[in-house]
Amino acid sequence: MRIKPKSPREALQPEQAPAPPQRSRHVRNPLVILINLVITLAVFGLATVGGALYFGKKKFEEAGPLAADATVVISSGSGLSGITDRLAGQGVIDDSMIDEWIFNLGIRFYKNATNLKAGEYAFAPGVSMHQVMTDLVEGNAVTHSVTIPEGWTTAQIIDRVRKHPVLVGEITDVPGEGALLPETYTFARGMTRQGVLDQMKAAQDKLLAEIWERRTSDLPVNSPEELVILASIVEKETALADERPRVAGVFVNRLNKNMRLQSDPTILYGLYGGEAWLKDRSAIKQSELKAENNYNTYQIDGLPPGPIGNPGRAAMEAVANPSRTLDLFFVADGTGGHIFAETYEQHQANVRKWRKIERERRQQQQNQETQPATSN
Repeated sequence: MRIKPKSPREALQPEQAPAPPQRSRHVRNPLVILINLVITLAVFGLATVGGALYFGKKKFEEAGPLAADATVVISSGSGLSGITDRLAGQGVIDDSMIDEWIFNLGIRFYKNATNLKAGEYAFAPGVSMHQVMTDLVEGNAVTHSVTIPEGWTTAQIIDRVRKHPVLVGEITDVPGEGALLPETYTFARGMTRQGVLDQMKAAQDKLLAEIWERRTSDLPVNSPEELVILASIVEKETALADERPRVAGVFVNRLNKNMRLQSDPTILYGLYGGEAWLKDRSAIKQSELKAENNYNTYQIDGLPPGPIGNPGRAAMEAVANPSRTLDLFFVADGTGGHIFAETYEQHQANVRKWRKIERERRQQQQNQETQPATSN
């Protein structure tokens, strides 16, 4: 086909642009438009949610606003919203609506909304929301303690427990003498006084059962209760741990020979009960020694009818496994310990030494009291 050449005039004229392609009927379909809109909104939503999650996680784990150490008490039954309000009120988390919302959502995200424990919590400056949650879930509460010295009577223990400033509630069931184990007991704020006493009793029951199983077979005690009675006397006679087995040995030897125990502390308990040591007392008077008293081991044979205090582990173990000696007597040696003797004659000589020490001490004290004060 021959190409017709353009004339000079036609060559100078602009060529006409081609017509645009005809638009597809599918593009104009309303369903396609709707799908495109949904996809656009979904992408935008995912981006927004992702950004919010990133921001929330960062906020949940970063340092919080607390500027100084703070102690917060979370009451039982507070619920998540109540706990959030308490934490925000004391500055552990920011009191803004966004921060409280993040804290709530973070707790729920970790599925801990029902795992938060009541108690008293100490938070360090800058503590994060995540760490706050961890402490509340694990129950890392502030602990308090009450210490019961060995040999204390139940009356003394009750007095200390009642006066403890953190314990709550009344004592409804007073345990018997010798039923409590002297120890240091730790607890969180909100613990009841009765609850602590119940712990002491459970600890004593468990320990006594273990010691009774390990006892020497030929002891002159017929039950765990009798072991506690004798251990309470040993506890009152000496405060030295290394002396307890030997003191226990003396009493075991006397019981085996049907000799009276002749223990001074039994006199005081028989006269004044568990309150015998709530006040300082001087030496036992002759009137107290001679007074009718079913605990007085100078008057009765064998063991008294009950313990004269709450013995500790060492005293009970000493009675369960006493020293193997021939000792039948002991008396103070002036240094906080005792001198032991096998015969009455030896004991009398030791008593004379002790009385001499007592006289010298009284004389020295009188000299100090009468000596005139010197000016500087």
